[in-house]
This record gives sequence, structure tokens and C-alpha cells, in this order.
Amino acid sequence: MITATKEFLAELEALCEKRKQAILNAPDALEIKGTTYYVSNDGSDENDGLSEKSPWQTLAKVSSAELSEGDGVLFRRGDLFRGMVATKPGVSYGAYGTGEKPKLYGWDKNLADPALWELHDAEHHIWKLTEKILDPGTLVFNDGEAWSIKLIPSYINGRFVCRNDESKLFDMSCEMVRDLDIYWHFDAILTDRPSKGQNFLIPDMTPKSLGDLYLRCDRGNPGGAFRSIEAPTRRSMFRVGANANVKIDNICMKYIGLHAVSAGGECSRGLHVTNCEIGWIGGTIQSYMGTDPNYPQGDRGTVTRFGNGVEIYGGCDDYEVSNCYIYQVYDAGITHQVTTNGNKRVMNNVLYKDNLVEKCVYSIEYFLEMNNGDTDSYMNNIEMCGNILRESGYGWGQQRHNTYTPAHIKGWSYTNKASNYSVHDNIFDRAAYRMIHTVAQEAESCPEMHDNTYIQYYGNTIGKIGSNRVKEPEDQIFDDAAEEKINTVFGDKNAKVYVIK
Repeated sequence: MITATKEFLAELEALCEKRKQAILNAPDALEIKGTTYYVSNDGSDENDGLSEKSPWQTLAKVSSAELSEGDGVLFRRGDLFRGMVATKPGVSYGAYGTGEKPKLYGWDKNLADPALWELHDAEHHIWKLTEKILDPGTLVFNDGEAWSIKLIPSYINGRFVCRNDESKLFDMSCEMVRDLDIYWHFDAILTDRPSKGQNFLIPDMTPKSLGDLYLRCDRGNPGGAFRSIEAPTRRSMFRVGANANVKIDNICMKYIGLHAVSAGGECSRGLHVTNCEIGWIGGTIQSYMGTDPNYPQGDRGTVTRFGNGVEIYGGCDDYEVSNCYIYQVYDAGITHQVTTNGNKRVMNNVLYKDNLVEKCVYSIEYFLEMNNGDTDSYMNNIEMCGNILRESGYGWGQQRHNTYTPAHIKGWSYTNKASNYSVHDNIFDRAAYRMIHTVAQEAESCPEMHDNTYIQYYGNTIGKIGSNRVKEPEDQIFDDAAEEKINTVFGDKNAKVYVIK
């Protein structure tokens, strides 16, 4: 085991910056065999979109356009577009022109406008957004200089109550004690659908659930105090679903409350996400469920938040995320996952390669939870290589309630039936909790690991690997025997191990 000196850590920073700049300045790589359509801020949705001189203007037009397999949609570099994109099968989405990658942001506008805010509670410096808004995972100020902590009460028997004390009504004036705390209030539409047998109504979280946003801002009207306030609201940017052969290249996707790229179903085929920048994702409310076993650390609670960078939920084949810069994601930077509920789901040919992932709760997450009689699902040919995965659990998403879950590779402890699964030539750079969590019912379903680099603080956790058929594997601590544990327990015999003391 080698001590990570200041010189070594400086070299690591330089390596990461070099990777970041290479991704941000990657050349356009899409091959479009069909018709190419162009989109720019100077365009018009009345145009035909067929040339740089007659481009479309909005994401809404891109979503509604009749596109054919093999077509491509290119966004002008340096421009900013807002909303979301409903993809079409076999269509590629990328960039044209020169300069920075085209930016696609989730909410309709920048909230740094004094006219958008009114004083709600002068004593407690609480301001209310004058327009209704979808649930925001957080607010991001001045391009990441600061962000909000979101207060989320439980909703039980027709009342918002404090999550740590159900007998206490939630009073935002008392609870918003920190500068830039936010609270989003919505109870206009109620449902009993996801209450898990609790049989009480809860707020219905849909794409049409527009509520009231409150922000504590000690420096006055937030619209005048900041040059930018971005709201990652409850939308995905690229909605892929089960559309096959969607390619997304050289796009900047930021401030999105669900997933930057969302795919899934019985089998999502041919999704490739390359050369993209993805940041400030997630944190919105999935549902006010009747129970939440993760709050706090396994006790009672009623709210689940979510949001990933690139996600497939369901079966998949030929799924690739490569050469992307992904950061500040509430849940996972990259993931393939599913709970099968008795259905066969196959996750085949998954490649995560040469990405730089920083300050996500899970750098890479995967799981295959086989339940309700399912014995046929499996994962095959899964490869994670050449990635630099940094500071898991140190980003804004660690305001989550289940604080003990972060990891660079997060496989949880499900069935996770897998074959031809390898994790190699990656750099795992510091984790607030585990570095690795790859547990499966059978030991042979765990990854073959080799030639990875581990950098961690002395006394923190390496993680766990192995079969959970008899009992859960033990966590391994990053101590004087860390290198031996990584070589023997994790099977990573060619690993390089650095300790920060």
C-alpha cells in the first residue's frame, strides 16, 4: 500500500482535469444516414429544420416532429434550450457548429428575476415563487456556487407532518432555519395508489403536479441576490423509454429533477450516450409512499426521492455510456436496474467506459431484484472499465436520509444473477462510505476485478463483495491490511492501493 502524497494527489487532479477537458471538447461523432434536422435559438418552429439557415427553435418541436429511423437532430453549439425531449426510435441527437456543447436545461426559465419572488414571511426571510412549479430536487445558485437543502415533510392522514416526529405538524417557518432552505408544497391532487397498503391518500406526483415553492434567502429577494437560480424539476430530459437505437452525443444536460436520459421497459436496445456533460440531476419526490424502509437508516418515513444521470430501468441490450463527464447527481451517475415482479428481464451487453464521474451518491449503480417467482432473469456481458470515479457521497445528493449507502460501484444485495461481468482499469477516488458494494446470491455473479486503483482515507470503508445466500458479507475497512483485502477478498490482484492519512 502506498501513501498518497500531496504530489500524487496533485497529479491525480491534473489527470482528472485532462479527462474533463477532453470530454468537454470532444469532436462530434454521430453518423447520420437519414435526414439531418437543425435546432438553434435563432430558429423558428415554422421552419423545415433541414439546414443551418432554416432551423427549428424549441425542444417541443423536436419532440413532436415526425422523425424516421436513421434521422438525426443537431443542436447548435453555444445555445441554451429548455424543456424535455421525447425521443424517436433509431434517431440520433447531437451538436453542430463550434464552441461549447449545446445546453439543455430542465425547467422553463432561470429563476434569478426579482419579479418572480414575493416576500412571504419577513421574520424568517422566506420568499415565495410567484409562479407554480414542478417539484424541484434542489435549487442551484450561480452555476453551482451554492445549492439548497430541501425540506420534505411526510403526508399522513391528510396532514403534512415532520418526518422525524409524525405527531408534529410541519411548520415551514419553524423548520426553515438555514439560508437557502427550500420547501415545495403540493396537495391539490391526491391518490391512494402507491401507499403500500396504508390506505390513506397522498399527494399525486405527476408531470402536471404544479405546486408552490418557498425559499429562505437571508440576503433579500433571491431574484436579485443571484445571477442564476436553476431548478432541477420533476422532468427527464431525453425520454427514451423502449425506443431502440437512440444515440445521444455531445450534449450538455443540466438541472434536471428526474433523469438526464431515461430508458426502460421489457428491453431497451441500442442506447448509446457518448461525449456528454451531465450535472445537477435528481432529488425530486418519487412518491409519498406509506412506508419507506430507508428512513432514517431503516426506521419509519414516508417520502422517497430519486433521479439518475443515465438510467435504464428494465431489460437492455447494447447499452453504452462512454466518455461522459457526470457530476452532482442525487442518486446514480450511470445505472441499469430493475425489480422484475415476476417478469423475465435480461440485461445484456452493457458497457460503461472512460467516463469521469464526480460527487454522485453512486458513481455507477446496478441491481437485478428477482422476485414474485422470477428465476429466468439475468445480466450478461457487463463491463465497467477506464472510468475515473471520484468522491462518492460528497455531493449535494448526500442530503438524503439514508446516508450510509454511497459507493462508487453500487450493486446492493439482491439476486444480481450475472455472467461475464468485469470491473477493471478504473480509478476509485475516495468515497464517503463504501467504495465497492457488489453482492449477489451466488459468488460467481460478482464481478471479476483487476487492475483497478483505489484511493481512500485511512479508516474509511473499502466495501463488500460476495454471496449473500447464507449471510451478508462483511464490510472491509481501509486499514493497514487494505491492499491484502483488495487482493484476496475482492480478487483484484493487480490493484494499486493508495492511502490518505
